[in-house]
Amino acid sequence: MSDPEQKNPAAPTNGSNARAMEELHTPPMRLQFGPSHPATHGTVKITLDLEGEQVVWSEVEVGYLHRGFEKECETGYYYQNIPYTDRLNYSSPILNNVGYCMAVEKLFGIVTPPRCDYLRVIGGELSRLADHMLCIGASAMELAAFTPMLYLIEGRELMLDLVDALCGARVTTNFVRIGGVSADMPEGFREFAIERIDKALTLVEDANKLLTNNPVFRRRMEGTGYLSPKDLVAWGVTGPMLRAGGVPYDIRRVHPYLVYGDLDFEVPVGEHSDNFDRYLVRMAEIPQSRSMIVQCFDKLPGGPVNADDPRVRWPAKGRVFNRMEELIDQFKLVTEGGMAPVGEVYHAVEAANGELGFYIVSDGTGKPWKCRCRAPSFSNMSPLSKMITGGQLADVVPTFGMINMIGGECDR
Repeated sequence: MSDPEQKNPAAPTNGSNARAMEELHTPPMRLQFGPSHPATHGTVKITLDLEGEQVVWSEVEVGYLHRGFEKECETGYYYQNIPYTDRLNYSSPILNNVGYCMAVEKLFGIVTPPRCDYLRVIGGELSRLADHMLCIGASAMELAAFTPMLYLIEGRELMLDLVDALCGARVTTNFVRIGGVSADMPEGFREFAIERIDKALTLVEDANKLLTNNPVFRRRMEGTGYLSPKDLVAWGVTGPMLRAGGVPYDIRRVHPYLVYGDLDFEVPVGEHSDNFDRYLVRMAEIPQSRSMIVQCFDKLPGGPVNADDPRVRWPAKGRVFNRMEELIDQFKLVTEGGMAPVGEVYHAVEAANGELGFYIVSDGTGKPWKCRCRAPSFSNMSPLSKMITGGQLADVVPTFGMINMIGGECDR
């Protein structure tokens, strides 16, 4: 806590703050909330001025994680940057892979095969399921609801089993490639996936029974963290937070990519724009992702999973070991990268927390001259101070939890 005699120039000096100083003969209490706090995930510091239990002023600092994602991408070849995207939102890494690779493919003018597009949607929706379960489970635990967290974390583990079966990794997946995916789905994956997804949804329903009508949980969530739809749009908030405010903006529906335009799904929206509606929107999106995955399995075409484009796709190892041309192709790609045309592109996907976009500028070499990530966690965190100021100290935790900020995305 800071020196009580130190005046905060940003804090209000009239109204309720002045009344407190007049009646209690004391300034507001300064509280440093984080970064070493379990509810702020070790990467966020929130400075609070409290009048009793009421937050009268706040300042949010997200700069406690320094990975240098954008500059790292500018020092590596296009294909070398895919593992960096895994570490943006490590709760749903395949969605990050898809966003980056589609931006690079837009730059190169690459069209991926239909089977690849379906596999990307399957992998992305599995990641979305895992992300939503982790978000709701962790937020419930931070409000002392430990049992629902256990159910939802078990459900997330089932989703990670499926991701593991797809690409051999659970968290940092590196599943998507420029022009394709790392491998086709294994034999019997459809039955394996549906069985585990249905088991996970049973666990989600158990958590729903414990949380949704729980009077303690609802008192902590309803009416807290409110932000008007107009302010949500003005601050650039997207994803479940925006849809909880009644704005039905979902990139999968508004600007369809991959095969989302061929899938039948609903976009859940709320009306109160509070933490409880954000929780309900995420809960409603879980069965929608299950429906999309099943539709993709039903419509999955045959054919290759990678584009036949020597600018970005490495030749098969069997041909590299036996043919000089393919050996030269791989050597050139490894040492120089694919030579992109000069230009700039932006491509966005609907990640678990909102619009995830990549802006890439090419100077004609094998490395991006500029790689900028439009991360939903960063923009969604921007209005946090406005959301918690005027509320209670206890409201800070559920509000921060329902933003679902992932520190890797906030790194600039």
